[in-house]
Amino acid sequence: MELVRTARDRDGRRRRGPRWLRALLATSITAAIVVPLSAAAHPEIPAPAPAALGHVTAATLGDAYTANRANAAQASRMAAAHGDRHRAAADRELAAPSRHLLAFDGRGAGLATEVFGDLAHADRVAVVVPGSDTSLDTYARFHAAGSALYRELTRHAPSGTRTAVVAWLGYRTPGTVSTTVLTAGRAEQAAPHLRDMVGELRRVTGPHTRLTLVCHSYGSVVCGRAAAGLAVADIALIGSPGTGAGTVAALRTPARVWAARGSEDWVGEVPHVRADLAVATVGFGTDPVSPAFGARVFDAADAKHSGYFTPGSTALTNLARIVLGETSEVSGA
Repeated sequence: MELVRTARDRDGRRRRGPRWLRALLATSITAAIVVPLSAAAHPEIPAPAPAALGHVTAATLGDAYTANRANAAQASRMAAAHGDRHRAAADRELAAPSRHLLAFDGRGAGLATEVFGDLAHADRVAVVVPGSDTSLDTYARFHAAGSALYRELTRHAPSGTRTAVVAWLGYRTPGTVSTTVLTAGRAEQAAPHLRDMVGELRRVTGPHTRLTLVCHSYGSVVCGRAAAGLAVADIALIGSPGTGAGTVAALRTPARVWAARGSEDWVGEVPHVRADLAVATVGFGTDPVSPAFGARVFDAADAKHSGYFTPGSTALTNLARIVLGETSEVSGA
């Protein structure tokens, strides 16, 4: 699909492209200029290399948590010495004794995988994959999302069912105002790491634990790239701009695929297109909540783009039901 071309009608008048396209290109150009300048103004924060760990198992899970907390504490001290008090505070919070870090890397924008609950003995596990602008500097809101989902699961889990949530910031997310958020490049880099992490979870939990991917915003592009043959029971796409696939069948996943978008989510105004340019493919194709995509659409009520994990919300209740396997109770499906 050719996106950019100045053309003239037969009478010689200039013909303009679609309004959304002009806006998209204007945003891209601005981002291409502003984002590199912003990055140059904020030098990379020093941090230690990640803790050297082998494959984590149920038996070594506690050791991994301890090692990663120690690494986060060291990263906090280095950030403080560098003069970045905000990052130092964020790293220090992650280093608290109550935090369970399956992975941590304080370098650059930072990566972290945090566990809520008893992962080694969980029967139901949700893996939350975040969208754009998620980093160690903004990690508090991602932590809040994982914590809210875990509390909802524990509240509704049947007696004897044990649950856990894994908040996976395992990739460098794109900026909301950037050229990278318009393409699947970051998702393609992230997908192998997400697949590896699911494999690692299987070594910890065993083959019978039910795993669900909860993919928010650009995170749904990551999940779309990783989905083929992945050993998960369900994939829930929330606030999704698209997955890069035209249909659920094109994802080549054995999982049930769900999708929801709140009525107040601005992603509903984003054109669901996929266009090949000379330098990249822009956009992510079919709207996941459209009948053409073929997902099981569930109710998210009036959720805003950042409101799917709001305690007491319809969206969070339905996500918990999906993770628990109570699919007949999911409203709107």
